[in-house]
Amino acid sequence: MAEIVATFGASHTPPMIQRPDVVPDEVREEIFGLYREMGRRLAEARPQALVIITNEHLHNFSLANFPAVCICLADRYESPSELWLKVERSSVAGDAALGEYLYQAALENDFDPSFSMSFSLDHGTVTPLHLAQIDRELPIVPIVFNNVQPPYPTMRRCLQWGEFLGRALRAYDGLDRVAVLATGGLSHDIGTPNMGAVNEAFDREFLRLLADNPAELVQYSQGHVHEAGNGAEEVRNWVVARGIVGDAPMDILYYAPVPNWYVGTAIVQWQVHVPTAIA
Repeated sequence: MAEIVATFGASHTPPMIQRPDVVPDEVREEIFGLYREMGRRLAEARPQALVIITNEHLHNFSLANFPAVCICLADRYESPSELWLKVERSSVAGDAALGEYLYQAALENDFDPSFSMSFSLDHGTVTPLHLAQIDRELPIVPIVFNNVQPPYPTMRRCLQWGEFLGRALRAYDGLDRVAVLATGGLSHDIGTPNMGAVNEAFDREFLRLLADNPAELVQYSQGHVHEAGNGAEEVRNWVVARGIVGDAPMDILYYAPVPNWYVGTAIVQWQVHVPTAIA
């Protein structure tokens, strides 16, 4: 039986890597320092695999074939998909056995994902891995939700996905320790005249409900996500993570609107693992 030893949520946006200097030094240093702290805490939890709840941006899929949910089953993942992203090209280890288990378990529990045995990682996954300095040999399983092109999975279904994934991971006997990272959002608009607009009110209410009330979280995010920009659809990934962790307490390590990076930037951690006290 596997234990979920760490769960994080973190925003992603290409300008963090492409144009780090467009924000004040003290803001950049604080944010980047907290990404590194997230990586340190993740390493300290000693997971044997990392499940990443993420999305992709029309590099692997197209409008001719765009699944609502895709579980990746590869042994390694090439990255980044975007040749323009200022990150050294490399490959990241995968855990195909865990991916295959989750895919089969999903089918047996009346979920109908697609799968991919050849998937490249774009900035949506690469950004937090890079900024947190996560070991490229820590095996990952990307689970990719469509947050890019409607029709989208409902927020309710995303919470159900998370609840299923939490049960499935805890029932897995192929390893002892697993971690989860959800990445995306928060509010932002891409490719429209509103690029750079951040809806701080939406972000703060979303984070409050993410920590507090899953039923209200689903209702609020489904009803108001369109007010926070087309990129805010990525909050689905955070809703999935909320389903995985159940009632575990959540700490907001950072939140601020960062319009020069086009996004409401947040890093959170759920306290899914409380070490046993030593007498």
